[in-house]
Amino acid sequence: MAEESGGQEKTEQPTARRLADARKKGDVAKSMEIPSAAVLLAGILTLFFLGDFMLERLFMLLRHYLGNLHTIEIIKDSMVTITRESMFYSAMIVGPVMAVVLVTALASNYAQIGIIFTGEKIKPDIKKINPIKGIQNKFSMQTLAQLIKSILKIVIIGAVAFYEVKKSMPALLPLMDQEPFPIFIFIVNTSFWIFLKAALVIVILAAFDYAFQKWQFTNKMKMTKQEVKEEAKMTEGDPQVKGRIRSIQLQMARKRMMEEVPSADVVITNPIRLAIALRYDNLTMSAPVVVAKGAGVIAKRIREVAAEHSIPIVEDRPLAQALFKTVDIDDPIPANLFEAVAEVLAYVYSLKQKTG
Repeated sequence: MAEESGGQEKTEQPTARRLADARKKGDVAKSMEIPSAAVLLAGILTLFFLGDFMLERLFMLLRHYLGNLHTIEIIKDSMVTITRESMFYSAMIVGPVMAVVLVTALASNYAQIGIIFTGEKIKPDIKKINPIKGIQNKFSMQTLAQLIKSILKIVIIGAVAFYEVKKSMPALLPLMDQEPFPIFIFIVNTSFWIFLKAALVIVILAAFDYAFQKWQFTNKMKMTKQEVKEEAKMTEGDPQVKGRIRSIQLQMARKRMMEEVPSADVVITNPIRLAIALRYDNLTMSAPVVVAKGAGVIAKRIREVAAEHSIPIVEDRPLAQALFKTVDIDDPIPANLFEAVAEVLAYVYSLKQKTG
C-alpha cells in the first residue's frame, strides 16, 4: 500500500523539482553492491592479465634480497634505505591492481549518481538516535531485502565454489608428485575461476539490487495529488492569482482601447454584436488603422463612446466581420479591404462636409 501523507495516498510520480531537492540533500537511488561487484571483477581480471608481470617482478625482488643476503647489513643506518627500496618495488608490483580498483570504484559510483557535494548527510540529527525508529528500521522492507540478498549471495557463491572444487578433485592426487611451483599454479588457476564466477554472480545480484533500490527510491519520492498542486503553485504561480492578474491586464488594455475611440474617424458595426473603430490620417498613415474593436458588451461600449464624441457609426456586416477576424488593434487594414474601407471613409467625409 502506498504511503499516506495528510490522509492522502502517494500515488503521483515524483516531479523533477522534488528529485532535484532530494539530490541536493544526498538522497539518490544507489546500490552499494554495484561498486563492490565492479571492484571485485576488475581486480580479478587485472590479476589475470597482469599476473605474469606481477609474479616476475616479485621473483626479481626475492632474488635480489635473497641472493644478496651476505652483502646486506641489517643496521640502523641501512634500514631506512632498505625499507624505502622494498616499499617502492612492492608498490610497482601491486600498483596496477590498486589503480584499476580505484578507478573502477570511482567510475561505478559516478555512473550511478554522478557528482554530489552535500553536507546534509553528516549534519547532527536527533532522529538518527531514536531507539524506536531504529527498531522499526530493523524490520523494514529494506532490511528484509538486505537479508534475502545476503542469503542469496552466500548460497550461490558457496554453490559455485563447491562446484569448482569438486570439478578439480581428480587433479589433486597427481599433485602429490609435483614440484611446489606446479602446485602453486594449480591453486592459482582454481582460485581464479572460483573468484571469477563468484564475481559474475555478484554482478548479476548487484544489477537486481540496483533495480530494487531504484524502485524503492521512486516509491519513497512519490507525492500526493495535493503536493503536486502545491509544487505547481510554487513553480508556476497560483492559478487564481494568475487569473486575477490576467483579468486586471485585460481591463487595463480595454481602458486604453476605449481611450482611443474618440480619436477614430468611423465605427463600423455588425450592427449589434461587433464594433470596429478606424482612424486614418493621410499625412502620417499609409492605410487606416484599427484603434479599437470588440464584441458584445465591448462593442456596445465602443458605440456609446463613439456617440458621446459624435463619431460616425456605419453599419456594414461583411466588412465588420472581416475586420474583426483579420485585423488586430493598432494594425493597419489589409490590402484586400482597402476598397471597402475607402467607400466607408468617403461616405463619412462627405457626411462631415454636409454637417459642417
